[in-house]
Amino acid sequence: MAPTATTTLAHARYSSPVGLVDLVGGLAGLRRCGWSLDVPGTSDELDETMAEALAQVVAYFAGELRTFDLVLDLPPMEPRKRAVLDAMATIEYGEVITYAELGRRSGTGLPPRAIGSLMGGNPVPIVIPCHRVVAADGLGGFSGGERGHELATKRWLLEHEGALPPSLF
Repeated sequence: MAPTATTTLAHARYSSPVGLVDLVGGLAGLRRCGWSLDVPGTSDELDETMAEALAQVVAYFAGELRTFDLVLDLPPMEPRKRAVLDAMATIEYGEVITYAELGRRSGTGLPPRAIGSLMGGNPVPIVIPCHRVVAADGLGGFSGGERGHELATKRWLLEHEGALPPSLF
């Protein structure tokens, strides 16, 4: 069966200050966002939904956008993971909270390590801002960014938002 307008996924790539950011989605919304994603079978012809997603990501990196307003087409997920992603989506630009605080906000009662594990499966980092969640004693982890540069990417995103002072080195 040939793909239809409702099933065809489009792919956009943006060369950001922290590497190549890929966006995947279609008319139903943004499905994935990440660094150097493997996206076989997608089109490079963007529909209006994906053109808007790309425009908002570009504006975010240019410092012109603080809050994303995009339709998301997230996959089905376990209720606790959905609760964590929903709570993460409410973290404001420039705000930083701990994994423990995210556990409280999500209502899941999960310990920080479990929260971090669920966050690692965030299909749309940056848009659902997992970089704004840190450990009680430091940056914590980050699964976004170019391979080998994950924590540097998290630090850059937090500096970009004014949540961390710029690194001297």
